[in-house]
Order: sequence, then C-alpha cells, then structure tokens
Amino acid sequence: MNLQERLNAKKKELASVTPREVLGTMQKATEDLKRSGILEGAKAIGDEAPDFILNNLRGEPVHLVTLLSEGPVVLGFYRGRW
Repeated sequence: MNLQERLNAKKKELASVTPREVLGTMQKATEDLKRSGILEGAKAIGDEAPDFILNNLRGEPVHLVTLLSEGPVVLGFYRGRW
C-alpha cells in the first residue's frame, strides 16, 4: 500500500468514528483555508527551505544546514495545542 492509499484509508477510518458535526467543522475549516489563498504561498515538494535554527523536543538547538549535511530532511510543523 503506497502513502496515498494509506492516507485515504486513515481518512475513511477517521470519518467512520468521528461525529458528523465534528467532520463538518473540519471540512469547513479546510475549505476556508483553501479559499484564503494560503496554498499559493505553500512550499511544494523539492522547494528549498530557508536555513534556520529551532529547538528540538529536548530544547536543544537544531540547525537545518547541519541536518542537511547528514542527508535529506523531512520537516513537520505542528500547530500545537488545539
């Protein structure tokens, strides 16, 4: 199963256990974000990220250029507390 198939399966699973009103709120928020134009400014696969230093989970600084010297980097950003 490739990544897209796994994501589709997770989405279907989530839809089967999430209350309809919650799904509606999530779908509306997604559509609002799309209409806001935010996607036009989003990075795409292969785009270069600006160099930065951020703290990891242990509070230690991590420099992007250092990570890149060890190989490809996948960045994940979390909104934090909902």
